[in-house]
Amino acid sequence: MAASACLAVAGGLLSACSDSKPSFAAIDLTGADYARDFALTDHNGQPRSLKDFAGKVVVLFFGYVQCPDVCPTSMTELAEVKKLLDKDGERVQGLFVTLDPERDTPEVLKAYMGNFDPSFLALYTTPDKLPALAKDYKVYYKKVEGKTPTSYTVDHSAGSYVYDTQGKLRLYTRYGTGAAPLAADIRLLLQQTP
Repeated sequence: MAASACLAVAGGLLSACSDSKPSFAAIDLTGADYARDFALTDHNGQPRSLKDFAGKVVVLFFGYVQCPDVCPTSMTELAEVKKLLDKDGERVQGLFVTLDPERDTPEVLKAYMGNFDPSFLALYTTPDKLPALAKDYKVYYKKVEGKTPTSYTVDHSAGSYVYDTQGKLRLYTRYGTGAAPLAADIRLLLQQTP
């Protein structure tokens, strides 16, 4: 009897020490000391920070409206993620941060978000504050001149940051990963909600 009690205690101690960390498809950034928050304006003119989305998993993508491929593909994929999550999709907030505030006016950003999901918000800052924001998020971007002053493109990092329902940075998902793996990762994060 005493031996079985000791085994039960030992088993409990061992299971408490085991690594029960979830296995994500995306890169796990839990505990990262960057990209902790932002102070941006949404396409409706409202100031925004991560606190505004408490209780939701936030997926944050940096891009620009005239991007020919990566940006619309990423936003379409995120809209698909919300559909795959069914009712849990209501607990996901898609955010698009423009790297081209000169051309991406609030009106342009609002129309662009309407192409993907009505709940998605586009965020912007002033051109002089954009470098510091990009540095904090470790986002690469560079203006590439075009044939005319307004026909430039913007080379940029292609991936999304994912925050849990408490606003903590948890994941980085690479461009082209697909909707199903991201939906599975978000489902795991939603299950961890206290």
